[in-house]
Amino acid sequence: MGSAADKSSTVNIDDKAQQTVLSMDDLNKMSLNNPEYYLNRELSLLAFNWRVLQQALDQSIPLLERMRFIFICSNNLDEFFEVRVAGLRHSLARGEARPGLNGLSTEEVLRQVNEQAHKLVEEQYRIFNQELLPKLAEENIHFLSPKHWDDEQYKWLKKYFKQQVTPVISPISLDLTHPFPRLVNKSLHFLLHLHGNDAFGRDLEFAVLHMPRSLPRIIELPEKIGGSEGHNFVYLSAIISEFAEDLFPGMEISGCYQFRLTRDSDLLLEEKGIEDLASALKRELQSRNFGAAVRLEVGESCPNKIVNFLLQKCNLTPDDLYRVNGPVNLNRLISLPDLVERPELKFTGFTPKVPDDIQRRGVFDVVSERDVLLHHPYQSFQPVIDFVRQAASDPEVLAIKQTLYRTGSQSAIVEALIEASQSGKEVTAVVELRARFDEASNIELAQKLQEAGVLVVYGVVGYKTHAKMTLVVKREKKHLTRFAHLGTGNYHAGNARLYTDYSLLTSDPEICEDVHKVFQQLTGMGKVYQLHRLWHAPFTLHDNIMKAIQLETESALAGKKSGIIIKVNSLTDQSLIEALYKASVAGVKVKLIVRGVCCLRPGIEGISDNIEVISIIGRFLEHSRVYYFYADGNENVYAASADWMERNLYYRVETCFPILSESAKQQVIKELKLMTSERIQSWHLHADGQYHFNQVKNSRKLHDLLLTKLS
Repeated sequence: MGSAADKSSTVNIDDKAQQTVLSMDDLNKMSLNNPEYYLNRELSLLAFNWRVLQQALDQSIPLLERMRFIFICSNNLDEFFEVRVAGLRHSLARGEARPGLNGLSTEEVLRQVNEQAHKLVEEQYRIFNQELLPKLAEENIHFLSPKHWDDEQYKWLKKYFKQQVTPVISPISLDLTHPFPRLVNKSLHFLLHLHGNDAFGRDLEFAVLHMPRSLPRIIELPEKIGGSEGHNFVYLSAIISEFAEDLFPGMEISGCYQFRLTRDSDLLLEEKGIEDLASALKRELQSRNFGAAVRLEVGESCPNKIVNFLLQKCNLTPDDLYRVNGPVNLNRLISLPDLVERPELKFTGFTPKVPDDIQRRGVFDVVSERDVLLHHPYQSFQPVIDFVRQAASDPEVLAIKQTLYRTGSQSAIVEALIEASQSGKEVTAVVELRARFDEASNIELAQKLQEAGVLVVYGVVGYKTHAKMTLVVKREKKHLTRFAHLGTGNYHAGNARLYTDYSLLTSDPEICEDVHKVFQQLTGMGKVYQLHRLWHAPFTLHDNIMKAIQLETESALAGKKSGIIIKVNSLTDQSLIEALYKASVAGVKVKLIVRGVCCLRPGIEGISDNIEVISIIGRFLEHSRVYYFYADGNENVYAASADWMERNLYYRVETCFPILSESAKQQVIKELKLMTSERIQSWHLHADGQYHFNQVKNSRKLHDLLLTKLS
């Protein structure tokens, strides 16, 4: 098997394995608990956001797309504080703080997070103000400050304030009868410093204005009064600051200062003993906007007196303060690219490809003969939608089962499930209510499906259902045939245009039987099923990954060819990291494509010097999870819904599925080879824990090459 398989391999792995006298017993006796072998999760996540931010400096990216990366970084930071920083504080408050893999105490992690986050925010606003706004101005896209408004613009904006803003905001004065209000998470607020007596004779000093999310954060001036060609925008914060006095007639305003509070937004819901999970989640969601404060952002001109007042009222320290030179929430400016019709300043559009035979014959006719592997967004998500739609309308289809984690508010797949149920088919939907920040929409989705007669199941208590799978049961002549879809991403058509993911459509009897058994576990009760092809968490996924790594390790120890390539979003599980270290010591060449958090430290002499870690940041979010093992020439390739994190391996329902079709397998292997080649622009993680950009001459962006190959 060796020589023929070696010749057919498309993965760049050294033909000669490292000769060694080590044995597996020697490796198993190795102590790998040295904190210096690991990187901190939170700091690694901040480093990822730094890489995202650097995209805004890439002059080869169209200007408005560079702006998007600023907004993405801002949104990512919000979630970082809402979840990760809040979680660290919870651990500290409960006395549960334990050193992480790299030995840092929770206090030290928070200290370093504070230091790094402040540097990141400072760089974010520097790029926004000094790099991007001047470039936008060169393209006749202007942001006008009050000092640059002419009389006509001033009148128009004052009228806008009176007609569009004043009716929807409610000033809150602060006195003995109006204590400091509960401020909504991540909303724009203003603190006004007042002087004078109001209509009731009260001598007020402060008032708070809350800006509803219905108000746009940037307002475009009409073309006839713009004052210059192109687009002319004004920040909502500038309008509020200029005209706030109109809300307090007879009072003098000596200052109007924007600020924004970020709160703990993780839901702490104890599921055991809850009879109605949806109702319990609804109650919990009502408090999400008012969790403990974790960050305060203020405009840089805000006086210390006002800052100290806000910190004291929000129970925060000076370390939690972020002074910013611009709007306090850059993410809310994300509408800008959609407001500017300048195609030359955006990525070139493309039409994702649908396989020719599916276009001619339909999904089920093709999948009954061969597996179909799709790489989104280069290849269209439409065949997945059609898979469910055609099943819904086919009179020979008896049953449809599907997991739903995130679908979007307008989902063709959900409508197809409703149609199938109303036409008399047996339809089961496993809806994960606890998909973070999508809980409310998923509760609404579950109710909508139930009203249509769909059997809705919320999964298993204590385990999020994160697997992405659909099963269709169809009568063909006298036999029942099953078809399955398995994916690395969600059933969200919008995300399928922005995220890279793999979809497998198959009628393989063993895979379909395995999918059936996983659904049986989710909707019923019983012991763990023995699966033929799938690896599934929380039962066999971790153990099978460990076995696959060990087989590569044993091959290297025996002087045989070996190799591992893993593509995931995050790598934090210590046992898998240790297994990869042992493989490296044995001589296995390990290539890791980890977009975000990576706790493994490559390049440690004698430990991880055979491991390479790269991160690819580009036009699309690299979301697909793929595992490659040389497997003595068999070249086993798997795609999965699971990252290599503790939560995915032990506390979620996940599926990992093999790519059995030889042509599909070679497609994935070639793409992995492309991702790990020097000609692709990527970030390389070094032994010092720092990422360095690949500066190889004539390197290309991954999305450009794959768009050429696949779309």
